[in-house]
Order: sequence, then structure tokens, then C-alpha cells
Amino acid sequence: MTRAITLTAFRNAAPAADIGQASPTAAALRQDDGGRAPHPGENLRLIIYSDLHAVEAEWRRFESEADCTAFQTFEWLSAWQRTIGQRDGVVPAIAVGSGTDGGTAFIWPLAVEPGRLARRLCWLGQGECDYNAPLQARDFAERVPHERFLTLWAELRRRLQCDPLWRHDWIELEKMPRHIGAALNPFVQLDVVLNPSGTHLMHLGADWETFYVAKRSSATRRRDRIKRKNMSAAGEVRFVTAANCADAAHTLKMLMEQKSRALLRRGITDMFARPGHREFYLDLASNPATRQLVHVSRIEVGSSCVAANLGVIFRDCYYHVLACYNEDSELARYGPGALHLRELLAYAIGRGLKCFDFTIGDEPYKREWSDCDPPLYDFTAAATWRGLPARWLSLPRRRIKRFIKQTPWAWRMMYHARAAFGRLLHRR
Repeated sequence: MTRAITLTAFRNAAPAADIGQASPTAAALRQDDGGRAPHPGENLRLIIYSDLHAVEAEWRRFESEADCTAFQTFEWLSAWQRTIGQRDGVVPAIAVGSGTDGGTAFIWPLAVEPGRLARRLCWLGQGECDYNAPLQARDFAERVPHERFLTLWAELRRRLQCDPLWRHDWIELEKMPRHIGAALNPFVQLDVVLNPSGTHLMHLGADWETFYVAKRSSATRRRDRIKRKNMSAAGEVRFVTAANCADAAHTLKMLMEQKSRALLRRGITDMFARPGHREFYLDLASNPATRQLVHVSRIEVGSSCVAANLGVIFRDCYYHVLACYNEDSELARYGPGALHLRELLAYAIGRGLKCFDFTIGDEPYKREWSDCDPPLYDFTAAATWRGLPARWLSLPRRRIKRFIKQTPWAWRMMYHARAAFGRLLHRR
């Protein structure tokens, strides 16, 4: 089903009537300006879509020039909706804003998710996106100043509530970066709080050997060489990029198997056991349309795969999304995961990329390599009385998670307790 709502934003204009044949409703946002000339950002046409394919052509064109991350590309989010969203009854609410010149100013990829007691407005694919953010034009700040953004956001919320398709009880926007490219993310100007987890980013050099020497001490590099030499006693050590879609799918299946066992040992819920999640990542890895976006690789020792990775390459950045090594292998003590990371860094530098983004998570190895730790923000609000309990429960949960994750002694206690439970389950 395709549904679109059009609304316009003008200053010093009469109330708008329906705009265009496909526009069921429209509204004018008016405000006394004392005779001042209108700002370019005050003339916006906003359309809300429930079908991704209805906006696909504009989305693909806009993402090539807009400020956004890899997780806002049409390929990533359409794959999510295809494999997970439709299964869970998620209704997209894609808000597209364009100026009077017809140029796109922003795309806000939102969605309404059903719940047992309350419907939630969130980012589309929120759980599987390490960063959630809008796509926005490079001159968005000039076209849509802060006050105008708040007005548009309030009007969008009101319009969504007027339609049963998008009616919701509470809002939860998670994992929002402060900046999108060089520009400020307007959504962090809402009443946000820090996300429980941090992110870690590293700027790359022009040459791997020079970069490696600058980042790691001579003692560390010597240990790396010894471990690789010991590993090579079991067979030739190779860094392999998946050659085609079938090879990528095969590698990813090994990664998911290794990751599932590792999560079980640590007492963590298997992310691939949730309906649609395994299919989502396999779709990304094996779909010819995502070959330029997704990078699947592995470390082979002889004929064995000892580590595997799924990354995303977007513009000048490598996003480290999924990685695991075979903990059951005798070679695990030689650090195949660490070796794989070094090979990925060399691969990214060889491709001329400027940044290596470890994305969300505070694992020690990320802190060791990164030189920038941008924060993430969350926003919650109740939209109806049914949403109040969900919003109230989310606040202490968020605070507790952040305290545990950002307090070393609390995180160690949680890690060991969860691992002990995981070992018990593994033995059973």
C-alpha cells in the first residue's frame, strides 16, 4: 500500500488547500514575522510515504549528495523492511521535505512499530542501524534553522497522529550521532539523553606500514609477527575478500555460526535467532545490488576459516559492522580476530578510505585503535496516555545500562556474571 500526505510550510501565506492530485491533506504553518522577508527554509513541501518504493528514485538520487551515514542508504533500509519490518508489521513513515525549487531538503526515515500495549514511532530499522539519523542537504542548517525544524517536527507528529496508519503512543529515537558529516544533526536539539553505549572512530593514513608503526609499539608489532608465524604452522594464512554473492553468503553463514556460539558462551541472546535477522544480513551479503556497499571477508588458515567479517563501505569510510573468530579452534590463542582487524585496516587504507568506524560498542580493542569517540543520543516522548508507561520504563532502563557500560567495575561484574551463566547453558 502507498500512502502519502502532503503539507506545506509558508510564512505570510493564506491557509493552503490540497496541493496536487495525490495529496489527501495539506496545512499551512503561519507565524507573524513583522513584515520580514521569508527565510528559504520557510517554504517547504513535506510529503509522508508509507511505501519505500514510492520514494525510491528520489531517495537514491538524494543519498548520493546528502549528509547521511551508510545506515540511511535505500539499500540498507529497504533490505531491513523486506526481511524484518514487514514480518513485524512495521509501517514506514518516510517524511520527504523539498523546497520551492523542487530540490530535496531532507528525508526522515521513520516508522511506526506495533506493540502489545503501545505503538512506537522510531527510526526505520532502528535496531539494526548502528547510527540513526536523517538524510539532509548540505545546506540544511541555512534552509531549516532550529526554530523551523521544531515547527516542522511538531507538525509532522500531529499529522502522523491524524492518520490511523501512523498513529502511535510513544516516540523512541535511539543511537543518534551529534553530527552527520560536518553538519549538526537537528534531532539532537530535542530533549535528548546520552545513549548507554559509545562509538569509536579512527582516521586512517595514506600508507599501512607507516600507520601501523605509528599506532602500535615495536613490542606489540613483534608479538603480532610471532602470533602470525605460529598460526602459519597450521597452513597458509590468507586474507580473503568474498569473490561473489555466493561466496559472500557462504562466509557470512560461517560468521553467524561463530558469533552465535560466542554469544551463547557469554550469556547473551543470539541476535541471529530473532525472526528475520539472519535473512536480513544474508540479503545484504548476497544481493547483487549491495555488492558496492557491503564488504565480506575472512581469514583462512589452510582450509579453515578462523575469522570472518561483514563491513560496509560508504563514501570514504569503512564501517566495521559484524565480526567474529572461531573460539573453538586451536588457533584462537594466536589472535585470528586481531589479525583480521589489521588486514581490514590495511585493506581500507589500500582503497584510499579516510576513516575506519568501529560503530557502536565499547569493546577494549576499539578504544585501543580509535582516536575519536563521538557520543550517541536518545530521545523519548509520550504521544498518548498509553505511551506513558513505556516511556517511563525506558528512562531508568537507559540510565542503568549506561551506568553499567560506562563504569569499569560494574561492567566487569556484569560481564563475568553473564559469562558464567552462558557457560552453564553451553554445558547443558
